[in-house]
Amino acid sequence: MLTRRTFLAASATAPLVFSRASGRAANEKITLGFIGVGTMGRGHLAAFLGRPEVEVVAVCDVVKERIDSAKTIVEKRYADRIKSGVYKGVTPYADFRDLLAHKGLDAVVIATPDHWHHIPCVLAARAGKHIYCEKPLTNNVAEGREIVNEVKKAKIAFQTGSQQRSEFANRFRAGVEMIWNGWIGTVKTVRIGVGGPSRPCDLKGEEKPAGTDWDMWLGPAPDREYSSVLCPKGVHTHFPAWRDYREYGGGLLADMGAHHFDIAQWALKMDTSGPAEIIPPENPKKGSGLRFVYKNGVTMIHNEFEKDKDGKEIAKADCVFEGTEGTLLVGRNQLELRMKNGNPTKFPDQPQRVYPSTSHPKNWLECIVSGKETICPPETGHRSASVCHLGNIGYRLGRKLKWDAVKELFVDDEKANKELSRESRAKWKV
Repeated sequence: MLTRRTFLAASATAPLVFSRASGRAANEKITLGFIGVGTMGRGHLAAFLGRPEVEVVAVCDVVKERIDSAKTIVEKRYADRIKSGVYKGVTPYADFRDLLAHKGLDAVVIATPDHWHHIPCVLAARAGKHIYCEKPLTNNVAEGREIVNEVKKAKIAFQTGSQQRSEFANRFRAGVEMIWNGWIGTVKTVRIGVGGPSRPCDLKGEEKPAGTDWDMWLGPAPDREYSSVLCPKGVHTHFPAWRDYREYGGGLLADMGAHHFDIAQWALKMDTSGPAEIIPPENPKKGSGLRFVYKNGVTMIHNEFEKDKDGKEIAKADCVFEGTEGTLLVGRNQLELRMKNGNPTKFPDQPQRVYPSTSHPKNWLECIVSGKETICPPETGHRSASVCHLGNIGYRLGRKLKWDAVKELFVDDEKANKELSRESRAKWKV
């Protein structure tokens, strides 16, 4: 039977090369723990299991069936790779705090519901663990700033799961470079095609299944009865609808918006800033048409696209950038340039280039070894999530808001500023 120790010994075939930045051996196994192994977490688990520089040593969830399933997946994969014996080197945990105390653990992947990102990130940073956390980074603005501060103090490698910066056939990366290098002139308007804002949870209670720690699933969120809509029974293969409810997520505006607003902020070079005004539509209840206005005059519009005289949308995509010389449509399966007159300007002799990364997980692992900053560090993830939070607040309050992106406060608006944080249940204050 192979143990973790013999597994590592068997795989160490190359001489050790140490990074001065991190003190780690470049070919030393990075030991990972997974906090949350639902649909998204299992996807990450499969991806990291395929990486030779990683060894998964611990898994955690609030549902016993998911813990058991993830443990079996890891041990079978490693046993198959070794081609002999039975691998038993994965420790299951029902409480992520116990996982963080796992001896020899280097890093964690957090793929919990949004309301459960903040506390694990803070405690993992305080424990000195490197972190890969799903997007949107938090459920409110105040949580994001605290994560940024804790990671800075801990000096760890942190990757926000905004993988459009690294993947999808480089369409988003190419689009950002085209904008940076003036292909469509000066950007005036950005249109983001994602779903609507969050709403209060009104689900009926159900009988809690055995093996599910419902109180732990709720965590810092308000107490309520169990719902399989929020936490499906057993091992599920769909994306649960907790995303729709403000107690746990930010609606589709934040779910996919955290991806697409992130690309817009990147293209506008606003990774460490944000809009100056939030202007909801005349009828906020329709859940689209809210505008974010930046200090440079650029207007970003949520889910509202320009139409021709027949009412047909002229240009629609995940991200639509409208400039003085043309329009750029960018999506996971789309990269289309529409010029007003002739061909775009060629790249300059010394073009501006984006951070080189073609794999989000690989970039994080490389930064753990090198000590360099990842392509989507917590400040960037926080600022992208903040756009989503500001949009949700704008729809809720239904009036124009002025935002100070430096102080991260609404200007002279006490009621709006109360929306920037939320009181956690007493047992989950950190």
